[in-house]
Amino acid sequence: MYNEVDAALEIQDYSTAIRLLKPLLKSDPDNPWVQYYAACIHEVRGKKGYALKCYRQLLPRTTHPKLMKQLRQGITRLEALEQQHRAARLEKALAAPDGMQSGVLILKPIATEQKQVAAQRFAKIFKLDAYTARLQLPSRGWRLYRTGKLGELRLYSQDLTKAQIPHFCASLGAIAASEVYNVNYFQFAQPQVTARCQNQQGQVGSIQFDWSEVSHRVAGRVPWLESVFTWDAKNQFQRKMQTQDYVHICDLHLPGRKAILRLCDRNYQFQQGISLSPEPTSPNRETVSQNWQKLNQFLDGHLPHIPIAQDFNLFAETAFGFQEVLGRIPSRLEIKRNEPNLWDAAFQLYSHLVLTNCK
Repeated sequence: MYNEVDAALEIQDYSTAIRLLKPLLKSDPDNPWVQYYAACIHEVRGKKGYALKCYRQLLPRTTHPKLMKQLRQGITRLEALEQQHRAARLEKALAAPDGMQSGVLILKPIATEQKQVAAQRFAKIFKLDAYTARLQLPSRGWRLYRTGKLGELRLYSQDLTKAQIPHFCASLGAIAASEVYNVNYFQFAQPQVTARCQNQQGQVGSIQFDWSEVSHRVAGRVPWLESVFTWDAKNQFQRKMQTQDYVHICDLHLPGRKAILRLCDRNYQFQQGISLSPEPTSPNRETVSQNWQKLNQFLDGHLPHIPIAQDFNLFAETAFGFQEVLGRIPSRLEIKRNEPNLWDAAFQLYSHLVLTNCK
């Protein structure tokens, strides 16, 4: 019976092969040859992914030389077809109008109870072992996972969508399309908000908007690094950059205008503009930290239901694995540093991703 099935498959008489195989699937379903023939039928019927999975599972479970050879041939054949199919998809994706633009692939957090199944699917997409895949799926905050051509990243996005793994792709080129205004102070809060600010060209002016235009707040802090001299393990004098303080930042998003209003505790002129507190205290008598707290309370009062994205530091830890990409992103943070700091670019990227990918 097995030889007859094999002969029918050899001459591509699949109807005969199926007829002969049916009783074998009932009488001897665990036989490796029966399972191999069944996988062959799935392959010719177009279920190539399922057939490849069967071939791979059968190979380590058999010692028969002929069957091992045929399984390896089947795996090689279907893997070659997979590569050809993916190459065709990639060529089409890159040919899209923005397919060659630089982009990023972001993984969103996934619940712990869903990680085991998700890791298996993730491992298959990125050719990883299940343990490594599980470690790379974030539980909290966004993870910058991959950079590259936007067309290629969209292929991964399609696979991740099918695998039900939360994620999104974004174009780095779109960052330049968003205007960032560094706010000096708020002049008025009602009926419209008026903010005295500086645009990206360094021009100072005012911008008016309604509180209802604000879609998100993005809160974060970046380290303030200064050069210090210390003694190393060999008792030698050395110079290194060390965190001396933190700069607090808050972005207000105006998606209708493709604009970001950026507030920074180093730049906001607390002694100017409207009073941030009902108490008649002077901003000059309070610390920057106290004034910054009042500014945030002021925003809380006017934007009580607006989402606050505040997982920047978790995101930044993953972004620093792509320093070349961060080095090409203008920070738009108007603070004077002695040396460039990638934290500023990481915050700009994070805020832009919130602006363009959070609804």
